[in-house]
Amino acid sequence: MNLRLIMFTGVLLTALLGGCATPQYQKAYRHEPPADPQAQACVQGCEEKKQACQADCQARYRICLAEIEPQVEGRYLEALKQYEMDLMQYASSLRHYEMRLDFYWPSYYWPGYYGHPRFGYWYPWNPWPSPAVWLPPVPSQPTRDSVRAHLARVNCQDDCGCLPVYDACFIACGGKIVEEEICVKNCPQPSSR
Repeated sequence: MNLRLIMFTGVLLTALLGGCATPQYQKAYRHEPPADPQAQACVQGCEEKKQACQADCQARYRICLAEIEPQVEGRYLEALKQYEMDLMQYASSLRHYEMRLDFYWPSYYWPGYYGHPRFGYWYPWNPWPSPAVWLPPVPSQPTRDSVRAHLARVNCQDDCGCLPVYDACFIACGGKIVEEEICVKNCPQPSSR
């Protein structure tokens, strides 16, 4: 089969399948309050308990953030030292990468391989070139904010489980929680008649 025909067929199939994307749905929950006035007062009590739980949770989270603040500078200096070591490793890997590109054995020593490591190899049965030598990844530089966010994620809890308790209270008061699926991406268009 002709190589151009294979490539054209692949591009055509990709374009056709891209146009037929499947819709993506996400679960959502709708709270239906009870009609009885006494049950509505019970739901109001649940709402007050939820707000108190969330306020208490946020206060504990702010206290935790204040407690980890003295650790940030020390951890940031440690992260900078690690970044310096990562940079030295990256420089060594980069030199190794450049040496492999410049002093690579010619490809004719290996039968069946064609190309050069700087431009990639390809096989007669595979039309897509693949790189022979990979460039090492560049390390990312730490910041005080990223160190602070990591410490907060590890040490502080910002979700205290207030919503499941509220849902249980809501149902106990006679309310209903209805699960729905809502289209969030590639939604079908309503047909016009």
